[in-house]
Amino acid sequence: MKKLFAVLLLLSFNVYGSAQPSGLVKVDGSSTVFPLTEAVAEEFNKKFPNVRVMVGVSGTGGGFKKFTAGEIDISDASRAIKKEESEMASKNNIEYFEVPVSFDGIVVVTNKNNGWAKTMTVAELKRIWEPESKVKTWKDLRPEWPNRPIKLYGPGTDSGTFDYFTEAIVGKAKSSRSDYSKSEDDNVLVQGVAGDLDSLGYFGHSYYMENLKKLNAVSIDNGKGPVEGTEANIGNGTYAPLSRKVYIYVSKAAAKREEIKEFVKFYIENAATLAKEVGQVALSKEEYQKVAKGFEKFMGI
Repeated sequence: MKKLFAVLLLLSFNVYGSAQPSGLVKVDGSSTVFPLTEAVAEEFNKKFPNVRVMVGVSGTGGGFKKFTAGEIDISDASRAIKKEESEMASKNNIEYFEVPVSFDGIVVVTNKNNGWAKTMTVAELKRIWEPESKVKTWKDLRPEWPNRPIKLYGPGTDSGTFDYFTEAIVGKAKSSRSDYSKSEDDNVLVQGVAGDLDSLGYFGHSYYMENLKKLNAVSIDNGKGPVEGTEANIGNGTYAPLSRKVYIYVSKAAAKREEIKEFVKFYIENAATLAKEVGQVALSKEEYQKVAKGFEKFMGI
């Protein structure tokens, strides 16, 4: 019996010589970052089976609302934290550390049977999405395109993808026409575009990669000719202006718990490999090393 107890005791210790962490890691926020965080959580659980990781999707803005109120440990974000969100965190005595985890591109997509809208200029996208847009049909954009209504799909206003897209394309964050089908869940947008011949939508690159058989990606012309939203073009910045870094934010108070600290360290160590698996683009090895050192300093490790 004593031998069995000794074996069980040894199994409860990890390679660092301390007890295996247990507990709950609460994450919420961006639907764009969700696939990567979910993949990290799955691999993390194999190493730390006593830790439960809950990953929600309420949009970047929704995640920051919960994060700055102290309701979650980590916030997934497809944009950097805003000044007013940072001020709310400070008001609630929440210190945080920003972790860039990958590059992601926003892909403009059409139905798989759309044979005409293969490329679009940034100016055309602006005409479609700007407030009070007069574009109602495909023909309103180009005379040779069908005289049928465009059915638009896009993220809701709590989405960091919405913020980034409107700023990059329209010229002002959150400045957008409102007569389109909205959802914070990119899978809902995928289903909408896949089910309607005259649809047009936008969301993160990873969701396009998961649905290649259902969707077409529109190449974007920013003045230098059409550029496809491939991983290579997203990573080298030529897919402009729809490439951006995405992040997780971790609360310092939460990260003092062993399970949170280990999860963040694991995330940084494995983000490069897992980003590629979910259709995102890894940062440089040097950047991950810099972030890892920054997190250690932040935590006083």
